[in-house]
Amino acid sequence: MSGLWKKNSGLKEIVVAINRVAKVVKGGKRFSFNALVVVGNGIGKVGCGLGKANEVQVAINKGIVRALKSMILIQLEGDTIPHEIIGIFGAGKVFLKPAAPGTGLIAGGSVKAVLNVVGIKDILTKSMRSSNPFNVVYATIDALKNLRSKNEIIKIRGSNI
Repeated sequence: MSGLWKKNSGLKEIVVAINRVAKVVKGGKRFSFNALVVVGNGIGKVGCGLGKANEVQVAINKGIVRALKSMILIQLEGDTIPHEIIGIFGAGKVFLKPAAPGTGLIAGGSVKAVLNVVGIKDILTKSMRSSNPFNVVYATIDALKNLRSKNEIIKIRGSNI
């Protein structure tokens, strides 16, 4: 299923976390997997999805499909973001700060995966509170979702500037 869309579109996908969970039943333990996948086009669109299944590959494919459905458009300013922002999800908190050209992608594992597929090349980040990859990814998406361009802010406040 995922092979078809990979050939036709230039989407990047990164598997951020794979988790094995066990359900204790009468005969022993029954294992299943969940996979957190981040998908983006490299020019401002990103989505994340959580897939759950009895096999790892099926869980990843379900995560990809869910990530494609949840894709959002991000406001970028060149290779960075327009302003500083904090994203919060659950116990995860992520601080994103625009950086000068040539700085690079200064971020931890889960945040770096999201920013990589969005196409941001110059940014400074700090992940605070939780290090749980699920909360960190969702907090990063929350921060990116709340970014506003200069023109949008002027329109919201009124054209007095």
